[in-house]
Amino acid sequence: MATSSESPLSSYEAEDTQGSKLLRKSRESPFVPVGIAGFAAVVAYGLYKLKHRGNTKMSVHLIHMRVGAQGFVVGAMTCGVLYSMYREYLAKPKP
Repeated sequence: MATSSESPLSSYEAEDTQGSKLLRKSRESPFVPVGIAGFAAVVAYGLYKLKHRGNTKMSVHLIHMRVGAQGFVVGAMTCGVLYSMYREYLAKPKP
């Protein structure tokens, strides 16, 4: 056996905590947390307005809230894709 001062585990990356993984992923794609926050905001607004919906049927109210939440998430995903395309193709320095 070779005597080495290096631990065999030192070549492995240190375990990341959930918070550090979330921060790293947020830096790589910043529109994912925006989409999640928007979805949560639409759901919270829908729950708040559920009590004061007037004559609107429950099913119609839920459909409107679902469409709003999905629209926000799809919009955030579209902005994220456009941002990553800009960063990769237009803002990339020329070699």
